[in-house]
Amino acid sequence: MPEFDVLVVGDANPDLLLRGDVRPRFGQQEQLLTGADLVLGGSAAITAAGCARLGLRTALLTAVGKDFFGTLVRDHLASLGVRVLAVESGDTPTGLTVVLAEPDDRAMLTLPGTIAALRPSDVTAELLSRTRHVHVASLYLQPVLAAGLAGVFAAARTAGVSTSLDTNWDPTGEWSWMPEILPHTDVFLPNAAELLAVTGAASPSAAAEQLVANGATVVMKDGARGAQAWWPGGSCTAPGVPVQVVDAVGAGDSFNAGFLAARLSGRDLPSAVSWAAVAGSLSTRAAGGTAAQATPDDLPHP
Repeated sequence: MPEFDVLVVGDANPDLLLRGDVRPRFGQQEQLLTGADLVLGGSAAITAAGCARLGLRTALLTAVGKDFFGTLVRDHLASLGVRVLAVESGDTPTGLTVVLAEPDDRAMLTLPGTIAALRPSDVTAELLSRTRHVHVASLYLQPVLAAGLAGVFAAARTAGVSTSLDTNWDPTGEWSWMPEILPHTDVFLPNAAELLAVTGAASPSAAAEQLVANGATVVMKDGARGAQAWWPGGSCTAPGVPVQVVDAVGAGDSFNAGFLAARLSGRDLPSAVSWAAVAGSLSTRAAGGTAAQATPDDLPHP
C-alpha cells in the first residue's frame, strides 16, 4: 500500500482577500474596505486541503520560502492534515495573491515568488512509488515544471500511478505543452473556457470528443450549473448545490478534490462527477478556498 492516496503538485501561497471598495483610486486616496481575510491560496494547496478533508492520505509537493508567508502556508496545511513536501527555493520569497473581490467579479494581483520554482526532476521515481495518484495544478504559473510534465506523467503511468491535471488559465493565451501532456493524462479537469481554449473547438462537447478519442477522461466545471464529463464509452452531467455564495475563490479546486476523493475511494465516474459538483458548490459558502470545504457527510451516497 503506497504511503499517500494522492500527491498534489503545484502552488501554495497566502491569498489576501479584500472586499468592499476595492477598485484602486490613485492620488493617495484612502478607501475603506468591508472585509479582509488572509487565507490559504494556490490551486494545488486548496485541492490538497480538500482531499485531506475528504479522507484521502494527501501530500503536497510545493515550493515555499523561508519567510513568514512560507511558515504560514506550512503550518496551515499541516493543521488540515496535508503532508507538505517542500522544495528548496533559496532566498526567493513565498508567492502571494491579492484578490480584489466585488459581488460579481474579482481581480487578482499575484507575486509569483516561489510558485514557479518546481522542476520536473522534483517529482522523483521514489516519490511516485509512494502514491496512488498524482494531481498537478496551476500549470501556467510553473513554466519549468510544465515544460517537462509530459515526461513526469509518462513515468507515472509506467509506474502504475494515475494522473490528473487542472491547468487553470494561461495568461499568454498560447496553451503551450498541452499537445505533449494530454496523451499521458488520465483525467483533465478544465472549466468550459479552458477546454475550448486548449482544443480550439466550437463547443465543449466537440472539444471533449477530441480528447476522449485519445483515451482521456474530461471533467468540466460548469459553474453554478455543476459539471459535465465525458470518457471513452460514456458521459454524464451533475448539478451543483444552491448556496448563498460568499466567495467563489478555490471552488474549482474543491471540485477537483471531490472528484479525486470519489474515484480514489472506488466510486464510478458518474458518482465522482456528482461529488465534484457538490464539493465545488459548498466551498463557496465562506471566504477563502478552504473554510467551507465539503466533508464526507456532505456528499451524496447511494
